[in-house]
Amino acid sequence: MEIFKDSKQAQIEPEAGVSGLDAVKQVIAVASGKGGVGKSTVSTNLAVALAAEGAKVGLLDADIYGPSQPGMLGAQRTQLHIVNERLQPISKYDVKFVSMGSLIADDGPVVWRAPMATKMIMQFLNLVNWGELDYLIIDLPPGTGDVQLTLAQQASLTGAIIVTTPQNVALGVAKKGLRMFQQVNVPILGIVENMSGFTCSHCGEVTQIFLGGGGKELAEETELPYLGAIPLDPSIVESGESGHPLTSGKAESVGAKAFIALAAALKERLKEQAKSEPLEPSSYGLNDKGDLEISWSDGVAGRFTAYDLRVNCPCAACIDEDSGRRVLDVKKVPLDIKINRHDKVGRYALVFEFSDHHDTGIYRYDRLREMAAAQKEKQAQSGPESFEV
Repeated sequence: MEIFKDSKQAQIEPEAGVSGLDAVKQVIAVASGKGGVGKSTVSTNLAVALAAEGAKVGLLDADIYGPSQPGMLGAQRTQLHIVNERLQPISKYDVKFVSMGSLIADDGPVVWRAPMATKMIMQFLNLVNWGELDYLIIDLPPGTGDVQLTLAQQASLTGAIIVTTPQNVALGVAKKGLRMFQQVNVPILGIVENMSGFTCSHCGEVTQIFLGGGGKELAEETELPYLGAIPLDPSIVESGESGHPLTSGKAESVGAKAFIALAAALKERLKEQAKSEPLEPSSYGLNDKGDLEISWSDGVAGRFTAYDLRVNCPCAACIDEDSGRRVLDVKKVPLDIKINRHDKVGRYALVFEFSDHHDTGIYRYDRLREMAAAQKEKQAQSGPESFEV
């Protein structure tokens, strides 16, 4: 990707082991399986509302093919630059942001295949000088494809906010989007209903342009938090067109008040999540013997040899996906097998490369916790020994 450095074009590549998110406390995706529900509007005003309260906030426009943040933030003519091999985010309304829209002409299409788009996302994650942030809001494109999966695996998401509109067609697709995040163990922070109802600026009467309450019903059906409703408000449309987010000024309109309430609900939800059972381990690594030692903040802990992990590999080559039956012949797994390498997958799993060159298993944290509990029970009955299920 060509970007600008001192008025000259330059090309940079991600470096292994380098992340621009090291000083970011909370990484929050704003998503929906469907386009046109107002994810970008919600992302922009949520980010600005959080920044207005004194938080350090970043905004990543992950819609490579249809970026909209430069327009919504009034920065169409501002380009990204490189300093010391790092992309420098643009700052508007006390929010740092990056967008593909800041790298191309206003009418320039991005004609890329998915691998190029995901590579650009990786550059936004690893090579942007985000600095210290309390929140990084990621405005996702529609769908449940490569970009969403890349972010779930690489960005260590704190959680996702699902945006929907009240109609059944939008609710059904939003449900698919939230199920995708649940499959990769990204917590759903809550559901937001956008375009909820039109409030008359003269009399204050609320008119349901669409069927009302769909977002709240979806939250109840899926047993997820309902973060609130954003009304159909002409001032929201005007703010998006003018490049002045509604939450950047006085909270006089019903739309501005709704976004500020959403920011408050999000902060409360993050506090509640912090008190829940930890899924992500507090520590893990290989000991001197090459065994995996892993522990959680609530006291759950386990120690697994390479053999323990290899014979319990959850990949499709080792377990039949239809029946759930293990098809791996454990007699063919060397007793002295070793772990050559281990990596983190998002906030939900670890992957291992073993000395027999097998590396396709994704070991989810909830599964490792189950193994640790079973190991503890077995050791209590018969003393420490290799674990297998």
